[in-house]
Amino acid sequence: MAELNLYPYQEEVVERALQGENVIIWMPTGGGKTRAAVYVAKRHLETTPRAKVVVLVNTVHLVHQHHTKEFKPFLGCDFKVEAVSGESDEKDFFGLVMRDSHVVICTAQILYNALVNTEEAKHVELSDITLLIIDECHHTHKDSVYNDVMSCYVEKKLNGEKKLPQILGLTASPGTGGGRSLDKAVEHVLQICANLDSAIVSTKNYVSQLKQNVPRPRKRYDIVEKRLQDPFGDQVKRMMKAIHENMNIPPDFRLRRCGTQEYEADVMELDRRGVIEDNRLLAQCARHLRKYNDALLINDTLRMMDAYRSLEDFYNDFTTKIDETDFFLARLFQENQVELQNLARDSRYENPKMAKLESILLEQFGEKSKMGKNVESRGILFSKTRKSIHFLNDWVLSNKALQEAGIKAAILTGAGNGNTHMTQNEQTETIRLFSQGALNLLISTSVAEEGLDIPECNLVVRYGLLTNEIAQQQASGRARAKDSQYSVVADRGGAEEQRERLNESLEELTGKAIAKVQQINHEEFRKKISDLQMQAFMNRRLAESQKTEKRSGNTAASVQLLCRNCSKSVASASDIKLLEKTHFVNVNPGFERHYKVGEKKELTRSFENWEPGCKIRCSNCDQNWGFQMKYKGDILLPNLAIKNLALKTPEGRKTVKQWKDAPFTVEDFNFEEYCIDNVPDLLY
Repeated sequence: MAELNLYPYQEEVVERALQGENVIIWMPTGGGKTRAAVYVAKRHLETTPRAKVVVLVNTVHLVHQHHTKEFKPFLGCDFKVEAVSGESDEKDFFGLVMRDSHVVICTAQILYNALVNTEEAKHVELSDITLLIIDECHHTHKDSVYNDVMSCYVEKKLNGEKKLPQILGLTASPGTGGGRSLDKAVEHVLQICANLDSAIVSTKNYVSQLKQNVPRPRKRYDIVEKRLQDPFGDQVKRMMKAIHENMNIPPDFRLRRCGTQEYEADVMELDRRGVIEDNRLLAQCARHLRKYNDALLINDTLRMMDAYRSLEDFYNDFTTKIDETDFFLARLFQENQVELQNLARDSRYENPKMAKLESILLEQFGEKSKMGKNVESRGILFSKTRKSIHFLNDWVLSNKALQEAGIKAAILTGAGNGNTHMTQNEQTETIRLFSQGALNLLISTSVAEEGLDIPECNLVVRYGLLTNEIAQQQASGRARAKDSQYSVVADRGGAEEQRERLNESLEELTGKAIAKVQQINHEEFRKKISDLQMQAFMNRRLAESQKTEKRSGNTAASVQLLCRNCSKSVASASDIKLLEKTHFVNVNPGFERHYKVGEKKELTRSFENWEPGCKIRCSNCDQNWGFQMKYKGDILLPNLAIKNLALKTPEGRKTVKQWKDAPFTVEDFNFEEYCIDNVPDLLY
């Protein structure tokens, strides 16, 4: 077993945890919070009867990183250490895994599912756990799954239950919760402490040693002057103006400046209004305006050709037209397509941020690199969306200068079910290749901001990002090597530069807020925490009561489901059943006449009782509705996304983004009843 030694500042921050107290360890990225947690876990396992340690993380790749790099090497010889994620078979009998293991590392969703599941093989009680370690615990806030887990804990505590796990939280960046004043930041830190039922600790006696051991990267602002002319963007705006003039925007509604996130929110609201008011002209124009706004945002961040291709791809898929609105929108693009393409190819007006990014990468990786010939650079390029990192990766691969500089790039995105997601194995392999140097540039979304531990990484670039102080600190912490650089590429005076500078102030404010919280005497601190916990408990009860009241306002039979695009009535809400607490399926066999089957739905995970079938779309207008599930072998059930539907209720039309917000109660799926009604030949 590897020898487990701590630095003095790590020993200081674990003192109270070793005495059994609930604490949050606040230490900068790279300071060794996880190693300190392993030390606490080891001592806990050695001294606590029937000890059971659970380590919660918020991303799949951290499950395996913590398992292979930290907990298994130091604890694996004497204790059974297991890793469980949504893509591992062990999730389907998590309760049994817990009983047979000393340490379990898993995503928070896995544990929460086990807490609420009643099946013996899957169920876990909080009282089964003796130490609960929560990595990146600043996420224990509002509606996060971390807070769902801790809400179970707090409710049991308020009900007087004594057998609860010790809590150990880990964070480099609690943040201010949006607060801009010291009082608001203190409120936020206290709320995090209340949610975790923990005090917050940091080193006091070894600050200088910590700073010496964990140097911060050299930060630089790579500021770009805005291009003087943008004929491509101007052409897109003219097309958007033509749509504005055609759609009859309500007189009480004011659209903000196009090419911004605010404009996107505005057209999404117009889309919603159009659906509710049965105004397809308004709704459909708003959806297309969102695509044009996306193109402007891409044009502002990436290449003009990337912006053009995003529109081209959208209109290539826009094949089914059901009224004059559709023909107008298709015609508008077709009439301007050649002009847009020609403008996108005109290098005189290319985005200057791309040239700046190229120079940064060449400076780091090229022959003239300041890092020296004996240093192999490794960098992470952060951008906002999966679409943008794919465009950036294409640019790097097609850029002759960057290829000659030896840049070997790959994308890193979150695990999920979409075409632009990665599987868990793909994530793991990409990180392994980067760690070994076979890849030297990761182009990543925020998935790599937290926890990714590559000591050789010496460059972080934030490109086209507008995020809070937590994301900024986390991204900066990925640059672990000596003499690292942290670059912010932004337009002069633009929103990204302003936000980055504000985040620096908020980072400083966070430190002051934590110091103030630490100065509160023990009795007053516990009272504040108890008051906040009771308030949060009452708020949750009120919210649950309101949801129940909302669902009971209508019977499912009184609500009709409409296609969101063409408004065709396609099902009764009473046809919808909840399968395995997760999937909302239509059990009416007659529903199949309303949809057509498309390509097979590809998922990156396997499941116990079902597999994906084909995507389904409205037979009238081609609107995406969801996909078929093959349940328990051969039973095909349409799994519907409510965001793609509208609801016709006795009070009028409504739209919701998630099924949990539907204004009616959905009954659980009964497999035997379904088989009796629809599969008469099935023998039991």
